[in-house]
Amino acid sequence: MKKISILFLFALLMGCGATINYDYEKSTDFSQYKTYSYFSDMQSGLSELDEKRFIAALNEALKVKGFTMAESPDFFIDIQTEVYDTNNQSNVGVGLGGGGRNVGGGLSIGIPVGQSSMTRLILVEFIDKDRTGLFWQANSSSSYRQNASPEKREADFRTLAAKILSKYPPK
Repeated sequence: MKKISILFLFALLMGCGATINYDYEKSTDFSQYKTYSYFSDMQSGLSELDEKRFIAALNEALKVKGFTMAESPDFFIDIQTEVYDTNNQSNVGVGLGGGGRNVGGGLSIGIPVGQSSMTRLILVEFIDKDRTGLFWQANSSSSYRQNASPEKREADFRTLAAKILSKYPPK
């Protein structure tokens, strides 16, 4: 059963096309952090529904790692997002030119191939309870479909949260 769980988690992590980058304070004793909460004034940039979905996914992934949510936590979590349009850089060029004795001319037209896509950046930060500073952060970049169903969004957030927390705590 344990092997099946590990295989399932691996499949989830590989299925998410997100790029994750991590950074952390090297002098931090990560074993001191057991409880967490979210900033009450957090401005995530997500829609209210997507924020609820992502927080639920993070809570699930943190619970698997042995963390519990608390009124008086060891650390706070802040989430920030940004969505932007990624232009497709593939073009086909059509050219026409001519020349002759001191006379020249030319025409070139670039025709875009394919379509642009949306990319979502999500920054997750862990900040010490005394707000003395940031001690761990992960940022992810992944494709984003604005018209995805609620079920698809929820599944994507679960996969993304597991992938984001896969390298916490750092070794």
